Amino acid sequence: MKIRGMLLKNKFTLSFEVFPPAREGKLDSLYSVIEELVELNPHFISVTFGAGGSTRDMTVEIASKIKNHTNTEVLAHLTCVQTTKDDTARILDDFKKENIENILALRGDPPQGENIFVKIEGGFGYANELVEFIKAYGDFSIGVAGYPECHIEAPSLDVDIRNLKRKVDAGSDFVITQLFFNNDDFYRFRDKAVSRKIAVPIIPGIFPIFNYAQISKIASLCGAKIPSRLHDKIYKVSEKSEEVEKYGIEYAIRQSEELLDNDVWGLHFYSMNKSRHIMQIVRELHLSKGI
Repeated sequence: MKIRGMLLKNKFTLSFEVFPPAREGKLDSLYSVIEELVELNPHFISVTFGAGGSTRDMTVEIASKIKNHTNTEVLAHLTCVQTTKDDTARILDDFKKENIENILALRGDPPQGENIFVKIEGGFGYANELVEFIKAYGDFSIGVAGYPECHIEAPSLDVDIRNLKRKVDAGSDFVITQLFFNNDDFYRFRDKAVSRKIAVPIIPGIFPIFNYAQISKIASLCGAKIPSRLHDKIYKVSEKSEEVEKYGIEYAIRQSEELLDNDVWGLHFYSMNKSRHIMQIVRELHLSKGI
């Protein structure tokens, strides 16, 4: 089922993100995580896309496994990074063969070791161009990314919202946001989007913290701010992984509860290929009938 149809029907979606492992030998452990996430009855699971061919084949394989061997819809990521239009057409054909009909269209981050995104010959320079191509190529439901604290390369949130508007006007059906920890940032972003006549559903992305060093690195890379009270709390216990995870789960639950009280279209959890903490959060929020 297409995600645009789910949103029209349900007005809310529960979803999780997983990513292909760096080594194919780790697939079995990822499939075990996916099996546990499927027990939570999500509306869909998203699968990220490796740059420059690094995990592209695994993205298709994992997405197909979720779509065709569980009773769960899948959202496959697709980026512009080192990908020509011909490459993109072949990938879309692979998705079609596997009955994958939902795509998250992203420009993508520069490849490892490079600081800026460079459009390759015959490729795409911006996500809105990729959205237009996918829209014309086949009957897919297309999502795009939103950045509550502004994309790290954008000069301002207003400029970034204009970029989001281009992606939506190009044919995207919904928006999933990058991680954030202050809900006020999300509300401000959502209000600005509405003021720019962006009418598609905007789904907040939630990142449960379970490792201090990891979240510090991720937040730095994507420009997300960790509120001082949250940072100080997890820093004090940063050497005690169980305490970091415990507080991270509690924070994610509180953050999600407040969002649920403020009419969000769904909750999208970045699982980092772990299921235990996601299961606890979903259970506490009473979002699943499967546990």
